[in-house]
Amino acid sequence: MTESSYPVDQEQVMMTPKGKTANSTTILIERKKVQKTNDKMHVAGGEHTGIIINKEAATAENGDACIPAQLSLMFKVFLISASTKKHTQEARTLRFWFATLSSQEDSCEERQAAVAQDFFRELVSPREFPRDYVGFIKKIMKLMQHSYLDISKLEVELKILEEPVEVPSRPPKPGYCRIDLDNGCVPFFRAVSSEENSLGNLQILSQEKVLEIIESAYPNPVTIQDVAKGNNWDEEEVAHHFSNLQSRQLVKAMEHGAFTRQQSQDTQVTIVKQMPTMASAKQPTIAIITAQYCEKLAVDAMIENKETFVRYTTVGSPSPTGDYGKARFGESNVYTLGNIGAHRIVCTKLPTVGHTREAMTAAGNTTTRLLGTFQKVDFVFLVGVGGGVPHYTDYNKHVRLGDVVVSCPTRNKSIYLYCENSEVSDKGYQFEIKNYSPTNFCLQEISTQLKVSSDLDPSATPPWLKYLREGLRTLSSQKEPDFNPPSSDSDKLYMSIGERDLIEVAHPVPQDNSIKRQEGCPRIHLGPVAAGRQVVKDDRLRQQLATQVGALAFDCEFDSVIESILGNCKDSFVSIRGISDYKDGTRRKEWQPYASLAAASVMKSIICGMEAPTNV
Repeated sequence: MTESSYPVDQEQVMMTPKGKTANSTTILIERKKVQKTNDKMHVAGGEHTGIIINKEAATAENGDACIPAQLSLMFKVFLISASTKKHTQEARTLRFWFATLSSQEDSCEERQAAVAQDFFRELVSPREFPRDYVGFIKKIMKLMQHSYLDISKLEVELKILEEPVEVPSRPPKPGYCRIDLDNGCVPFFRAVSSEENSLGNLQILSQEKVLEIIESAYPNPVTIQDVAKGNNWDEEEVAHHFSNLQSRQLVKAMEHGAFTRQQSQDTQVTIVKQMPTMASAKQPTIAIITAQYCEKLAVDAMIENKETFVRYTTVGSPSPTGDYGKARFGESNVYTLGNIGAHRIVCTKLPTVGHTREAMTAAGNTTTRLLGTFQKVDFVFLVGVGGGVPHYTDYNKHVRLGDVVVSCPTRNKSIYLYCENSEVSDKGYQFEIKNYSPTNFCLQEISTQLKVSSDLDPSATPPWLKYLREGLRTLSSQKEPDFNPPSSDSDKLYMSIGERDLIEVAHPVPQDNSIKRQEGCPRIHLGPVAAGRQVVKDDRLRQQLATQVGALAFDCEFDSVIESILGNCKDSFVSIRGISDYKDGTRRKEWQPYASLAAASVMKSIICGMEAPTNV
């Protein structure tokens, strides 16, 4: 920066040091008209005209120091010392003051939270995240100067934390960036790399992973050979894990060397070649579709008078190559029938879902068979886990682990959006999106009523909390998986800043107008659910898509299922996602059972709010 003259009748963006301790620095950045300068002010010129660096410490003016910040946000940068190799964290707190809005005063606080959210996302954009203190402060000032005129003042506090650090990922790669601490000591630090949990990585053989594969394939049986070959594992080691799972009564052997997941109450499971004929009064009018084993157990816990039927289509009929897995992929079916309130329901579990053509085809075929078998079904629920879309500044809109997102329209009539393709341009990502909506929004209307009633009286016990507690009692004997809620301390919110690096962002705190969370009670959020194999891999793409379409959750590609629902002329459907991570629901295994149960509890609340069926 070079010294330059400047117009005193225009606002400048001025940085002023406010305070410093042994482990913290506080800086004030504000938009104001500066009447004069002295040798303690540095006036920028050229492309930085309009920016002033005040080297003199800030003092209170006109009582401004007594006005509290209107909003604050804190995030942590993971650091590692090149000299000591010790990991530390630095907390960076941003405190916002806003200019008075000339209109929309009734939505002023909501507008401020939206502005702060956009400001933060642009500040930590993976493309140009500032890797040193000078760049970090300069970017804040440039954003305030050119893009965020609603922000009148911003206080930045940088504080090295003393508590022990649990590194959330693998060790950092070689190479460090220099951070200048107020022209004093000059340590070398680098942000710690994030986990490499992307699609297609080599899977590490373990007993837990083998059980996960068996549960994912259920109701399709699998063989030891299938599992070993499909993951490039040693067959003898896989067989050893199968044997241990059998001894723990988690897996049972079938004919022709096949195995399947053993349910805790196998006496209720009937194996059939075809579904028995049912009287009209017992025909289900509601279908519930799950994809993961824990999701199926959670839904089953909500059902009364239940009976389960399993149809193994091709057991004993392997392909000519002996490949059992391919021969019966997507052909076995599990149906649990029973009652929820006044309604007859049927619940099924899809075979393995995900990003392969075979998985998507099998999911669509299973849905078509379900709706073909039970032709009186009028309403379809997709129930399970998903990844939440956090709001970093608005407590009311913030989606946390254990919360539940119900697919409802916001900016258009779409409740589910699938990103087929995306391209990067100078303006960001351009999307090709498939939109899905029911023709009858009755399930969404009931969901809205549930949320409004809960928000109007936050102290009252909502129905889904009652069903959640009942479900926990029902599943208390289910040792694996464990449906109890994980510690809230494990609800860590990370944001990618590019090249596998990340920062930890604090959850927003309640403001005066906030609807306080009830301890231990999942919060309902209403908004579209989105999906797409590209968005799973790219945090920035996912954030931009969520902002563009208003999505509050992502899941693991149910577009083929929804196309089958629409193809079978079902007018009412809804996706209910219990939040188990902040991506697409597949990453945080410890939250999946509880999140599944939370989603099932909200599902039961909606079903109990429906009118009793008349076609019996």
